[in-house]
Formats: sequence, C-alpha cells, structure tokens
Amino acid sequence: MALHPQFIGEMERLLGDDEARQLLQAITGTDAVTSIRVNAAKTALRPAPSCTRVPWCGTGYYLPGHEQFTFDPLLHSGLYYVQDASSMVIDHIVRTLVKQPVRYLDLCAAPGGKSTAARAALPTRSLMVCNEVVPQRANILKENIIKWGNPDCIVASSDSSRWGRLTHFFDVVAADVPCSGEGMFRKDCAAVEQWNPALVEQCAQRQRLIIDNVWNAIAPGGLLIYSTCTFNRAENEAVAEYIIDRYGATPVCIEMPSDWGIANGVDGQKWCYRFLPHHVRGEGLFVCVLQKPDDETRATLPTKRRRQNTEKIPQSAKQWLADSDKLTFTMAGDTLTAISADMADAADLIARETDVLLRGVEVGIAKGRDILPAQSLALTTAARNDAFATAEVDYASAITYLRGDAITLGDAPRGIVLIKYHGAPLGFAKQVGNRANNLYPREWRIRSTYAPSQPPCVLGSV
Repeated sequence: MALHPQFIGEMERLLGDDEARQLLQAITGTDAVTSIRVNAAKTALRPAPSCTRVPWCGTGYYLPGHEQFTFDPLLHSGLYYVQDASSMVIDHIVRTLVKQPVRYLDLCAAPGGKSTAARAALPTRSLMVCNEVVPQRANILKENIIKWGNPDCIVASSDSSRWGRLTHFFDVVAADVPCSGEGMFRKDCAAVEQWNPALVEQCAQRQRLIIDNVWNAIAPGGLLIYSTCTFNRAENEAVAEYIIDRYGATPVCIEMPSDWGIANGVDGQKWCYRFLPHHVRGEGLFVCVLQKPDDETRATLPTKRRRQNTEKIPQSAKQWLADSDKLTFTMAGDTLTAISADMADAADLIARETDVLLRGVEVGIAKGRDILPAQSLALTTAARNDAFATAEVDYASAITYLRGDAITLGDAPRGIVLIKYHGAPLGFAKQVGNRANNLYPREWRIRSTYAPSQPPCVLGSV
C-alpha cells in the first residue's frame, strides 16, 4: 500500500517521527480487527468466552477472525451488528452524558452503526432520529434500523440545511461528518487512492458548513457530538475550534481510562479523543463533545397534531403490537405505521420539514381489503409475541428464506406465519396449502448462491 508522501509528512509533523512511524506501520503492516456489538434488547447470547470485550462498550466484542456474516441468520435478525470497535465509543459517551430521555439526531448516520449503538445507550423514552442525505445509503440505514428493532426511531433522508429549520429541537446532535477517510486506510484501498491535500481542505469546508446548517437545531445547553474517521488536524481539532470560536460552544471532557489507549488532541486538548490503530484495537477515529451555550430562549415547539383519518386504519392490525393503546397509528399511502403517542407531535413536525423514510414501526402494507404485516413488524421489539403463528426453521431453510426462495413449512397453519431461526424472528411467509409464499423484502435478500454447510459461530454462549 503506497501512502501519499504529503500524508506521511503531515503525520510526522502532527505526531512526531516515532509516533508517526508506529501509526504508518499499523496502517500498512497489520490487519484490521473484527468486532461486533450485541443487541441486548433482543438476546442474552454472547460470543464465546474466548472473545474479549471492547473496553469502552459493554456489548462490544473482538472476534478472533472475520466470519462470513452474510450467511448468519442471527445477523439478519438484528441480534448483533458488525462494527469497528473504535466507533463503539459512542456507547460510552452517551451513557456518560445522557441521563434523561432526549431527542437525539444522528445527522450523517449511514450505515447505522453509531445510530444503533447510541439507541442502545439512550434512556428509555428517548426519540432517535437517523438521517442520511444520499438516498441509496439512506435505504441501507433504514434496513439496519429496522433490524435493530427499537420502535422509537425515525429515519430520514434530507440535507443538513433542512434540519436547521427545526429550531432548538434536539437535545443531542451527533455529526459523524463525511471526511477524507485517513482512519480507514487499513481497510479501504480506495480511500488511499483518492487521498490528496485538496480533498482534506474540501472536506474541512464541508464539515464547517454542515455544522453551520444544523447548529440552530440544537437546544440551548444541548450537546454536539462531532466525529470523523480521519487523522489530520484540519478536519478535527480545527473544526472543533471553529465551532467554539463561532458559536461560543464549551468543550466537554469525558473520562477515558488511560489503559484504553485513547490519545488526546494533537495540541494537548484533553477534550479531544483520538483512536490511533497502533494504540487501540480499532480503526482511526476522532471525537469530541461540545455544549451549546444555554443563553438563548428555547423555541416553543408546535404541539397541535394533524388530524388522522382513523377510519382507514385497520383495527385488527393494531393488535399486532404490544401496548397499542400507547401508540399513535398513521396510514400514509398504503403503509400503516405506529409510534409512541408522546412522540407523535415531534414525528409530525419532522415529517413536515424533512423527507421521512421510517416513522417508528412499519406495521403493515394494505393490499386491497387485506393488510399484510410489514417486515419491520417481524423485527421490532414492540411486537406481540402471540400475534402470529410461528415456524422454526433449520439453517438451510433459513438461508433459503433469506434468499427469497420458497420454503416448506410442514404443518404450519394457513395464512401469515412468522419464520424463526433459533427463536429469532427473520420475517413473514404466507402458508398456502402445501407451500409458503416468501414475504422477505426483495431488496434485503442474500444474492450470493454460496452458503457454508454450517452457520458462522458468532453468538452462542450466555
């Protein structure tokens, strides 16, 4: 791997010759580690005892090697998420700083790793809003949020300038901004090839613009969690200092035990945190937390909700969710969605200002006079356990189902059946006579024709 000479020179200037040499050796001469984060809301399973924990995330684990995750039904069921260990620090940050329910915006959220980590760490009754401006990436984000299964989430796809219209709306905004990707060099050859000094400056300008666009949406006294996956100062400490100088933000220090190996800012800033691959088992990451001054009058948010046409909402479908009396149901086109009633006003306002792709739980899709359960319903933790007949399938059948092919369910009753693998829901099928129509989403299907004879052994111990 040939690194750009100016990148090498910049690392030597920032870190000193010895530290830069160790960093460059880690990037070019060592392999990336594999790590996962377990969804504790869905399972008590954990990796084998030989797998070590990620120090800054209680549900994060290092694996001894890279598994064929695509062929693990438990991944598709949302029981765990494959994520770089450095990025899991959002769990520690959120648990340290957020003690009461909040409105949380993950502004640049795809593919969803930091969103699902933050969602797991947030207090109950918090509203998580995940945004990705690029449509294709936004669809991947939506898929991963649905698989994670928390019902109190909204997914949107809008430019940062539109979020700024929501004055003082969010208590916490996380901005893992697009960057030059130096921290991903070990894993991404394309990032190495496209790097140049002009890209760094272009990214730094865009990062400042994104913060300018969204700053108005942060409530007085609220928090901005700023992060990148790059090493240079221009996109990291310099942008943080820009926010402090322009908006009067206050840096927030977070306890990071010294044995974690996390470095401070290149100029000694104890409120900046750098993950360097020669010191931590993870990829490159920069993160800091800045608090907005609490010297503004909080905006009064509208609370009057739009009238819903309840006549079009199938009453039977409401019974598919637990605590349905505490939910607000909305029929948008042919899709029935549900969200906690105390979050419905916020959801309405977000939908008026941005392009919402997911509003809580997608409950069902209208088909003529019938309504078919949506994939989101199969994977949400808010579903009733007894809402549908279930069919437990073996590994081969699970892979066949996840490919979108027909499967045989034996003596399953006619009608909608929830497919499970090792007790974990995968999705729905419709039993018709001796065959079952596969209802797994076409865009989610496994496209590879290969599959191992045995499932990857990722989770298995309690």
